[in-house]
Amino acid sequence: MDTRMHVRIVPMNADHLDEVAELERICFSTPWSRNMLAEELDNLLSAFLVALDDNDRVVGYAGLQVVLDEGYITNIAVRPECRKQGIAGKLLQVFLDFAQGNHLAFLTLEVRASNYDAIALYGSRGFRSTGRRKNYYEHPKEDAIIMTREFKTDGTADTVTGTAADGL
Repeated sequence: MDTRMHVRIVPMNADHLDEVAELERICFSTPWSRNMLAEELDNLLSAFLVALDDNDRVVGYAGLQVVLDEGYITNIAVRPECRKQGIAGKLLQVFLDFAQGNHLAFLTLEVRASNYDAIALYGSRGFRSTGRRKNYYEHPKEDAIIMTREFKTDGTADTVTGTAADGL
């Protein structure tokens, strides 16, 4: 039986800002404000997606910044009651497809060292641990694991061996 929630992934727009700001407050100890999110909608280097349920409620969102051929995933968040239903994976897959289609050299992100579920998700999509930022997060203070997925110059995925957890 498939327990995955049906969602539509669409570009974030101003109509989603209140729900995305609420999601930020629920999911992160240092959330982005509604104004910060609104500014990102006008940032030509950024792309934000939302996952909408069958009632058009925002159940997840993700952000990406692209500079030249480098992609930086800024945020991925899913409502706690909607987790483990494939939503984060669907959002991430859109960015992976974008990276390959636009011949990015890599995608990179930071994740809390204790966020094992997220680390496992990224590892399952070919990201590997490439470093650590000491005390990167506040409330509580915690290291960030830097995870990167590289792509070949033709835009196809590089072969990655091992798992993300191997480097932890």
